[in-house]
Amino acid sequence: MSTQPLPAEIQDRYIVPGLERGLRLLAEFSARDRVLSAADLARRLDVPRSTVFRLLATLEATGYVERADGGREYRLGLAVLRLGFDYLASLELTELGAPLLNKLRDEIEYPCNLVVRDGRSVVYVAKSAASRPFASNVNVGTRLPVHATVLGRVLLEDLSLAQLREIYPEPQLQIYSDSTPRTVDALFEMVQQDRSRGYVLHEGFFEASISTIAAPVRDRTGKVTAALGATIPASRIDPDQLGLMVERVRESARELSRLLDYRPHRANGHGKVVSLHRE
Repeated sequence: MSTQPLPAEIQDRYIVPGLERGLRLLAEFSARDRVLSAADLARRLDVPRSTVFRLLATLEATGYVERADGGREYRLGLAVLRLGFDYLASLELTELGAPLLNKLRDEIEYPCNLVVRDGRSVVYVAKSAASRPFASNVNVGTRLPVHATVLGRVLLEDLSLAQLREIYPEPQLQIYSDSTPRTVDALFEMVQQDRSRGYVLHEGFFEASISTIAAPVRDRTGKVTAALGATIPASRIDPDQLGLMVERVRESARELSRLLDYRPHRANGHGKVVSLHRE
């Protein structure tokens, strides 16, 4: 979903500074930073606080931000949510994927998700909640770190080591759990193992109490365009049902790939599930 920046000469001629700053301001809000003050934003954007106040006033008047509990801090407004949800609902991927997620959820009785990559984040574009109680803060639009999530690892499968280093130029990756790869080299090795296996199954990779099964969704060019997965409380995994759940997730991902006009040049063997990763 990432876009290439415009050439510098075009930016100089056509970029509107106020609009660019407003969009940068909106991008500072995230699942981790749902509420921010003008001082926070001024510091992050490296612009005067008076400029931030004008931007916030404009965005508040148009519904893109709102005051949190009527105070001095701000959060995203409904106008942003409407834009995001309307866009996600229009995607071919979500239109085709939603029925498959619902079917998979009914078969395995656990929440199922569809995500895409936007730079260093996975973005949840479709979700099918299970009827049984399941505590989760993940909703459509939620963003999580690619390198630290099972679904994110699937989305990196097509990238070379050099491409990964362009995304992660830092020597040490941010750590979210004991399972998070510490370096790009370690991440690349992990992703290549995922690719050869054809799916990922990991307990407690991002959250200690959660296990995730994920498989790649490919488009007509053969590239990984999304990751489809199921989320399971780690303590509830039935070993006798584990292999069946993995295969159901993989079948759903293959079916969505087929609907997106992916046609493999030759049949691939499907490995059997041997164990749950616990490293």
